[in-house]
Amino acid sequence: MNAARWKGLAVLVLLAAAVAALWWITRPRMVYATEPIERTDVEAAVTAIGVLQPRRYVDVGAQVSGQITRLKVAPGDTVEKGDLLVEIDPSVQRATVDAGHAQLAGLRAQMAEQQAHHRLAGQQLARHKPLAAAGATRQEDLEKAEAEFAATAARIAHLKAQSDQTQATLQADVARLGYTRIYAPMAGTVVAVEAREGQTLNAAYQTPDILRIADLSGMTVWTEVSEADVRRVKPGMPVYFTTLGGNDAAAAPAGPRRWQGRVRQVLPAPAQSARNAGAAPVPVVKAVTYTALFDVDNADGELMPQMTAQVVFVTARAEGAVAVPLSALSAGNTARVLAPDGRPEVRSLRLGARSRHQVEVLEGLQAGERLITGEQQVGGGPAWLQW
Repeated sequence: MNAARWKGLAVLVLLAAAVAALWWITRPRMVYATEPIERTDVEAAVTAIGVLQPRRYVDVGAQVSGQITRLKVAPGDTVEKGDLLVEIDPSVQRATVDAGHAQLAGLRAQMAEQQAHHRLAGQQLARHKPLAAAGATRQEDLEKAEAEFAATAARIAHLKAQSDQTQATLQADVARLGYTRIYAPMAGTVVAVEAREGQTLNAAYQTPDILRIADLSGMTVWTEVSEADVRRVKPGMPVYFTTLGGNDAAAAPAGPRRWQGRVRQVLPAPAQSARNAGAAPVPVVKAVTYTALFDVDNADGELMPQMTAQVVFVTARAEGAVAVPLSALSAGNTARVLAPDGRPEVRSLRLGARSRHQVEVLEGLQAGERLITGEQQVGGGPAWLQW
């Protein structure tokens, strides 16, 4: 074989090697996106919206009718138990009390008169008895004396009953006169005032509310939980919440403040029942929610009535758990990890607590392994090379 043919053969061999090398470099292959499996806290929770209300409060009303002459407090004032809050015009009640005193005095005067008549009738009866025994007086006179003695005793008993009744009525009138000055039934903060000085109150049919006093050192969160989640909420369960203002990064650079508590009660009756709206041909069903209550301390006064609370009921919690994103799970609770040789490996998992984004892995994965979160085919080269 001459040199030219050897040279041509060498060129072909080099060309084939170059093509093979190019194919190897540009061959189709899978590139996997991975992330390390780490330990973290996983929290299974039920979220809801609640409203803050004072744990202890009282609505102060008027028990008598009349015009408010003095209103001594305003919203935001702090009061102690027994402080004077409101004065109502006492003219009518005082006149009623004065009339009762006068009526009682008149009855007592009548009783004194009847008691005098009763003593006189007793003396006359005592004189007639020996005379009648001696036949010195008529039997009719003795009977009249006995009747007068009994009649005066009956009148005295009647007046005594009237006096007792008048005394009881007078006590009630005196109490109503006292109701014209309203005092604080508890210590706390005036959170609302419903009346004004000069306003006339009518307590004939129902007690009109004047103001509300609340103890703001402790609050109750009234939380509306959907019927789909209410069975997961149990008394004693840990719960926390944030307020809308607490989510402001400028106001809380370290993150929103959390208030902690435990569920006190889940009310059995729904807060809003499903019902047919009007006479519509197709029933309109409204969402049914149930009320869950829990208490929280408010010693620093940061919480105020009617604030909106973003509530989280913690149904399960795993601390320092091996966890993976829910998006990385496949059907049958499986996930793929990247084996040391670079190939994907499918693992069957036993799962635990589940949050909105993560799930605890009890068996099947270890911290430090690389979880496959995505894949992409690369390479392949030009079409002529693939052929």
